[in-house]
Amino acid sequence: MIVLTRRKKIIFSLVTMVLAFIATGVLFLIADLVLHKRAEKSAGLNRYGYRGPVIGRKQSNELRVAMLGGSTVFGYGVAWNESIPAFLEPKLQAQLGRPATVVNLGYNNEGAYSFQPNLEDFAYLDYDVIVLYEGYNDLPGDEGPNRSVYRRSSAIFRTFGYFPILPLYLEEKARSWLFGDLNAAYDESRRKDGEKSQVVFQPGLAKRTGAAALQAISSITTALDGQLEGNGAVPPVIKESDSTTGCTTPYVTYCESVAAAVRYGLAHGQGVVVGSQPRAMGEGLAHERHTRQQAMLAAMMERNFGREPRVAWADFSTLVDLTSIDATFDGMHLKPAANAAVAEALVEPVKKVAAAAKR
Repeated sequence: MIVLTRRKKIIFSLVTMVLAFIATGVLFLIADLVLHKRAEKSAGLNRYGYRGPVIGRKQSNELRVAMLGGSTVFGYGVAWNESIPAFLEPKLQAQLGRPATVVNLGYNNEGAYSFQPNLEDFAYLDYDVIVLYEGYNDLPGDEGPNRSVYRRSSAIFRTFGYFPILPLYLEEKARSWLFGDLNAAYDESRRKDGEKSQVVFQPGLAKRTGAAALQAISSITTALDGQLEGNGAVPPVIKESDSTTGCTTPYVTYCESVAAAVRYGLAHGQGVVVGSQPRAMGEGLAHERHTRQQAMLAAMMERNFGREPRVAWADFSTLVDLTSIDATFDGMHLKPAANAAVAEALVEPVKKVAAAAKR
């Protein structure tokens, strides 16, 4: 009888633990969905991990475009409908005279390496054209390759395609309590990491104007140059002799990543636009490296895809003046009007590759 009672207690305990686990999971999901609802139309991601409202079923005559990159695609510092992809959508609709949807797959601090994994993870969106737009986050090159694919770091996203944001929210809330505000928290994080700390583009920076904005531009450019100078000791991941694209150090890995994404799109019958971002400002190392990086990328695109009508190279290096506080918050991330200008310049290349791909 005593044994039976113990078994009942064990079973009861196990059932209680399972129910508690389920209840906790349900509460977590509800809280996460509430946060997504609040954030998806402002500064955050929707429940599937991309920016803006959730996209519905594709229409029979709809052109669907996926735009990939880092924070400049995401639209750091602006609302979701002031990002480049959001501005591109109505412009395409007006030009094409049929439905068009542009999905914002940008993610802060991701580089070209993330292109193909993100294309694979969001293939269910059935896009017809992909736009690849990233260079700043890959400036260190082979000396410090950017291999971030942030959404895949979530086991929940990998398993279910649902992207939870509650952990990030709680982490940032805790930092705010500890340091008074989130900007101070990120400042402290960089201070502790020292001069070799990665550049962090702080939330709230976009709200600064006038002299504060000029100071922000100066400090970020200096930090970026320092980041590049501090990465010289790391050996290349891909040797020049192993390159399939003809690129040389320090941008073999970068070129390979872009080329892999282009080939992925072509293999799936899609048109591909590769865009060159506005040239990094100043005369420092960041400007020098960005100029070299994009020249190498342009040559690679011509060598490998120059005769492919489904691929277009779009050079926006001089489209926006990154020294102007009317165009940018911090010398890199664009204000709405400048984002709209990039979107306008993307219309023709997107139309061209979409027609060639016959989608």
